[in-house]
Amino acid sequence: MIAGLDGLRFSHWQAEQREDGIVVLTFDRAGESVNTFAQDVLIELESLLERLAMDPPKGLVLRSGKAKGFIAGADIREFAEFDRKGTIGDSIRRGQQAFQRLAELPCPTVAAIHGFCMGGGTEISLACDYRVASNDPSTRIGLPEVKLGIYPGWGGSVRLPRLVGAPAAMDVMLTGRNLSAAAARAMGVVDKVVEPAVLVDAAAELALRGTQRPFRQRFLGWFTNTWPVRQVLAPVLARQVARKARKDHYPAPYALIETWRRSGGGIQALLKAEQKSVVKLAGTPTARNLTRVFFLMERLKGLGGKDPHDIHRVHVVGAGVMGGDIAAWAAYKGFEVTLQDREQKFIDGAIARAQELFAKRVKDEGKRPAVAARLKSDLAGDGVADADLVIEAIIERADAKRELYANVEPRLKPDALLTTNTSSIPLEELREHIARPAQFAGLHYFNPVALMPLVEIVRHDAMAPRTGQRLAAFCKALDKLPVPVAGTPGFLVNRLLFPYMLEAATAYAEGIPAPVIDKVAVRFGMPMGPIELIDTVGLDVAYGVGQELAPFLGLAIPPALSQPPEPGKRGKKDGQGIYAWENGKPKKPEVPKDYKAPGDLEDRLVLPLLNEAVAALHEGVVEDADLLDAGVIFGTGYAPFRGGPIQTIRELGVENVLARLKALQGRYGDRFAPRPGWDNPALRADAGQAA
Repeated sequence: MIAGLDGLRFSHWQAEQREDGIVVLTFDRAGESVNTFAQDVLIELESLLERLAMDPPKGLVLRSGKAKGFIAGADIREFAEFDRKGTIGDSIRRGQQAFQRLAELPCPTVAAIHGFCMGGGTEISLACDYRVASNDPSTRIGLPEVKLGIYPGWGGSVRLPRLVGAPAAMDVMLTGRNLSAAAARAMGVVDKVVEPAVLVDAAAELALRGTQRPFRQRFLGWFTNTWPVRQVLAPVLARQVARKARKDHYPAPYALIETWRRSGGGIQALLKAEQKSVVKLAGTPTARNLTRVFFLMERLKGLGGKDPHDIHRVHVVGAGVMGGDIAAWAAYKGFEVTLQDREQKFIDGAIARAQELFAKRVKDEGKRPAVAARLKSDLAGDGVADADLVIEAIIERADAKRELYANVEPRLKPDALLTTNTSSIPLEELREHIARPAQFAGLHYFNPVALMPLVEIVRHDAMAPRTGQRLAAFCKALDKLPVPVAGTPGFLVNRLLFPYMLEAATAYAEGIPAPVIDKVAVRFGMPMGPIELIDTVGLDVAYGVGQELAPFLGLAIPPALSQPPEPGKRGKKDGQGIYAWENGKPKKPEVPKDYKAPGDLEDRLVLPLLNEAVAALHEGVVEDADLLDAGVIFGTGYAPFRGGPIQTIRELGVENVLARLKALQGRYGDRFAPRPGWDNPALRADAGQAA
């Protein structure tokens, strides 16, 4: 028994003394599959550290008892509950105190990091004297709190700049990106990288022997945090942030920079400034909405289930941009993929693009040939017979798709699934003459496939529930987020995007400059403007979707989308659309400096999307408001800080939005008339509190 801990029982922590005098403290949160910090965990830790301080060992090694990883950070569920109760300041103070007690322990301390080490996990490691990380690919170290609308509040924003220098530390905290073990070692976040099997031994040795950090790291840790340097560097950092995020949309990065700039004194003064700033941020709509988005993402991940998927071989028909990229991503994620098209030249082009993806994503050159070998050209379609899943991604015409199914389905294995990547055609139109409709579904990806996280699993009334479960598990294996949607025209995402894009095209036809339209949408919080979006998805695709959706939604199509585009003018993929494109970026024409956008332009663009969201929810396109918001955020990039279309309505107020819609209806016509469903209780301001 370790001196000082006699008779104490801990639920989440176990202490064991090695023969060399090092105490190994193992964090293994009871009843949870991953380690997160809840209040009872922190209370136990404080009690344990208090006893160890009375009779310190030769050294302390902090490790995880979970095979999956080190520590994921704070328990976000509890964090959200404290926010609702107004006690978040107490939560932050307790974490700071516990970690500071570790930092003050009168013996060397070492964090032994294996697997994911995020947020509070990284912060507790920074409170140790040293850090050792395993070289396993799963080891990732980061401080992603900015993605929740706050920044590290348990001492991380104080300690990291002083450890590695302010520029490197700010890059990690302002972006929320995570580091591999090697990158963390190069930056100075960790002191040593070793094989997983010797992690604890290496940490114990470091506790006994210590190490001297390189002079450059020690100098940067001091110099870049001096008062004069902080005053010079802070405005530079703020300008860099401003290029990517507006302060009124995402205040956390600016608050982090400003608190660092003006705060001085000893560790307690710095921690107090950190706490005060983070508590203020936690109460902002941005933080609450981003926390909500986190839970929405977790819900979508959960739809993939816990059982391993039973899909191993995938056959893709259609080697265009979407089909080729779907095939490449599946091969990259470990599936055996065959790719078919009517001509070899299309397959060759898709495989060439796939090589670019593999070169970018597979950092180890030695592993690239094996990844590339999983994607095979299949002009004759021989892969159909062996496939567990067939994905059709051909031209957006119902007759062409049905003809393909008639050829493919008789060759499928009995348990194979047949899916379509159609972006708008109702599945009832496509399933005619299909012999096994229970195993037919939509699997709608978004462009670009490698970057967009969402996949719509499109249902119809004859689809078996098991088919949806298998496809959700497949999406999980692809690191995609599945959202089940009804097979009505446009499904969810395109149905909501279409009125938004259509109104943008209408405004453009009226003579409002395209860059002005895009700027207003980006100011609202969209990742790109609607005119740029039309060019990105392709004028040909927008035209095809319009033919399907405009009659369904009762909307008129403006000139820019009323006819198929001329050859070579389909948008980004051709280098010419509404904009000219160069090196993958639009060349937007200059707008006269004295030009002023119409005051109602933002409402004209955004309110049709909100209006259609209400109608889609009313019609049961998705199961509930949370799934709708999740689908639109992850499928379109809809301003995450606003929490999704339904959450936006809740915050603006139903009566307010209805009044603005009716004003637009009186000014521009019935396309702005409120759609059915505005009496839904899910739209009330208090309906999102439990999300």
